[in-house]
Amino acid sequence: MTTSASTSTSTATATATAALTVHQIARPTGFPTPRHFRFVESPIPEPAPGTALVENLYWSVDPYHREMMDGDFELNAPLEGRTLGRVIDSRDQALPEGEIVFHRHGWRTHSVVRPDEARRIPHHEGVPLSAHLSILGGTGLTAYVGLTRIAQLRQGEDLFVSAAAGGVGTATGRLARLMGAGRMVGSAGTPAKVAYLKERVGYDEAFDYHAGPVPDLLAKAAPTGIDVYVDNVGGEHLGAAIGALRERGRVVRVGTVGQYNTPDAPPVRFNHADIVEKSIRMEGFLVRNYRDVQDELYEFAVPHLRSGRLALDETVVEGVERIVDAFLSMLRGGNTGKMIVKRS
Repeated sequence: MTTSASTSTSTATATATAALTVHQIARPTGFPTPRHFRFVESPIPEPAPGTALVENLYWSVDPYHREMMDGDFELNAPLEGRTLGRVIDSRDQALPEGEIVFHRHGWRTHSVVRPDEARRIPHHEGVPLSAHLSILGGTGLTAYVGLTRIAQLRQGEDLFVSAAAGGVGTATGRLARLMGAGRMVGSAGTPAKVAYLKERVGYDEAFDYHAGPVPDLLAKAAPTGIDVYVDNVGGEHLGAAIGALRERGRVVRVGTVGQYNTPDAPPVRFNHADIVEKSIRMEGFLVRNYRDVQDELYEFAVPHLRSGRLALDETVVEGVERIVDAFLSMLRGGNTGKMIVKRS
């Protein structure tokens, strides 16, 4: 399902004769605000020999951007992010004009990239381009790697996913169902998202984590326990899942979005003896270390996308001038599935 999101209108506008770039200008404490960003207009850049100019079409805004705002992003400089664009002026035959490419010089309307910074996107008949930022992109690859390489999910195993209505959460649910998972339980932040998970994504049960203590909600949703926990949140969810895991259970650590804006949150509390007594394995990973799995994801997912067995979960915001609004909305749970910004 692709939905459109309305956001507040920024004073910045993209034009045909100028490039628009987003800079971070201050470090946030807690939730960031529009005041932490600035839109900068400049002439459209010229590609140098060995590079190509890309007109960007789709942008991904992701939870990890919030973590990078604390120090990884340089202030008063263009931000980075996953992006799809069309090569419009090339000085290198490896990047032909008209080709659609993926690169990480995002948060701007135009980017100059080298061949080693861009990946040509294969054309899959009947598959929307935006899928390369959601189920076929880093979001879907994160879910696929988590299930196949880290959890090594086996048919019939029961699964719990936190932030299950987000990009990675919906991708994990849909892919796990196709892989033959048993009972699937997800947590989300609103009753509407809980209904979406059960009615649209394929989760057997879901709960609104605001409705009570997470350990109690999980015990009710999965009374006989779980085999795998895919953790996008950390905190109370992680502690509850460790208590619910069966013998030889696995925890896949994807992210800690519940703590990005609350660095002083108390540490996770759980029975540490469970790790030993139930032979639990916990492993985190960075998807950038699994780029060699990309073609395998295409082979698995594309046929299901074409057949309709695999659907897209995307919230699309139109206009690069709304990219900051989209990012802030995503951090507060304003998206269902992957949040994507589309050139208007």
